[in-house]
Amino acid sequence: MTVERLRIERLGARGDGVAAATGGAVFVARALPGELVLADRDGDRAVLLDVVEPSPDRVTPYCPEVGRCGGCATQEFAQDRALNWKRELLIEAFARERLSVADATAPTIDAHGAGRRRATFHARIAPHGRVVTGFSEARSHTVVALSDCPLLAPQMAGALPAARAVAKTLAAKRKPLDLLVTATESGLDLDARGSGPVSEDLRLRLVRLAEDLDLARLSIHGDVVVARRKPLLQVGRARLTPPPGGFLQATAEGEAVLAALALEGIGKAKRVADLFCGSGAFALRIAERAEVFAADSEKPSIAALDAAFRTAQGLKRVTSEARDLFRRPLTPKELERFDAVVFDPPRAGAEAQARALAASKVKTVVAVSCNATTFARDARILVDGGYRPKALTPVDQFRHSAHVEAVGVFGR
Repeated sequence: MTVERLRIERLGARGDGVAAATGGAVFVARALPGELVLADRDGDRAVLLDVVEPSPDRVTPYCPEVGRCGGCATQEFAQDRALNWKRELLIEAFARERLSVADATAPTIDAHGAGRRRATFHARIAPHGRVVTGFSEARSHTVVALSDCPLLAPQMAGALPAARAVAKTLAAKRKPLDLLVTATESGLDLDARGSGPVSEDLRLRLVRLAEDLDLARLSIHGDVVVARRKPLLQVGRARLTPPPGGFLQATAEGEAVLAALALEGIGKAKRVADLFCGSGAFALRIAERAEVFAADSEKPSIAALDAAFRTAQGLKRVTSEARDLFRRPLTPKELERFDAVVFDPPRAGAEAQARALAASKVKTVVAVSCNATTFARDARILVDGGYRPKALTPVDQFRHSAHVEAVGVFGR
């Protein structure tokens, strides 16, 4: 390792400062564009030692764990500049697919809102049997013990203590744990993963613990241990009970913004397909003005969506199907009955479904993504099939991270 003075040229895709140096690019965590820094270099990575010439965009981090916890990559970066950087990440991803979209790309919408309504904490057994619960260090499986996280919404105030207590109860299994906690209207919903099957005695201890913690629901690998109250979320006019561990947007504001952009994108469509629909964050809102067909591979999510639809008032018809859209996308023939299609796949994107859409006659496609690279790839497929990007909107619900959501509207 050698100490070098480096001039930071830009931020990389993971939020690290990137400097040009002998031997190639060097990545320096917590360094900002334009800065001259002193760093301890080891190959293409370097540890920041000192900022010799700070950027005017540098701000003081407000979390004491910055530099240890890997949850935040850009807390030193002024928020307005960070939002613009995320817009640039999206534009650059499209440029790599030979798509020029700068003129069609809106400013990034800040969707942090009140903060994260859900988080996955990690728990590991440290030396001497101590259970460490928190988030992982950057590029490491080492867990940083946390007492709090300022990015969490107020409703998540008891999330870390609850995760820590459940982890300690499961510590006898001596396995790494992931603890997904969601704040709902009726209390915290916690799903623990990694323990494997638990004994009846341990289940009884977890039931008592859920009572002590006043959890709404506690589950292990999606298997409900105890549901003291139904976890409830308001989705438009509907009341949703999400499945244990099921997918939800990280912030309530993020879900609302993405759904509003999707609704704006479909316009006056009367028959809409919502693909990779999860528990219906879009479908239940779209149904306020259009008939919806919803599909997702997760059967529990489809069941939750159907139950929410059947108990809601004033919605148009919603039909749903549990279907693996990676292996069995809707065909061009099946797509004929829809005026518009919305799809929101996992990070892997929706390549097979995008190809089917490109061969279809659907007039409007609204693509929602959490991965700029696979989003741009799928957009390239749509464009090659005759669509054109009418609007792209980056959305930031993962403040201080390199993650960017995006909504794209494509039309024929």
